Amino acid sequence: MSETIHNRIAMLRAERGVSRRALAEALGVHYQTIGYLERGEYSPSLHLALRVAEYFEVPVEVVFSVRPFPRLGSTTGEPA
Repeated sequence: MSETIHNRIAMLRAERGVSRRALAEALGVHYQTIGYLERGEYSPSLHLALRVAEYFEVPVEVVFSVRPFPRLGSTTGEPA
């Protein structure tokens, strides 16, 4: 069983023009932590996951998932 937590942080940041550093400062974490999260090298605590979702004003399941997200524009539902 994979322990990887998939996320859409990079996509959300790109959509909103937010740098890793700006997001990190808003969340009170080191900017490298955002990179680790985006690459799936670090699984966030529940508290951090909720704060990321709150920052982007979306439900936590929009940002994080235990399964890969489907590709944008995919109609087949195939994982990315």
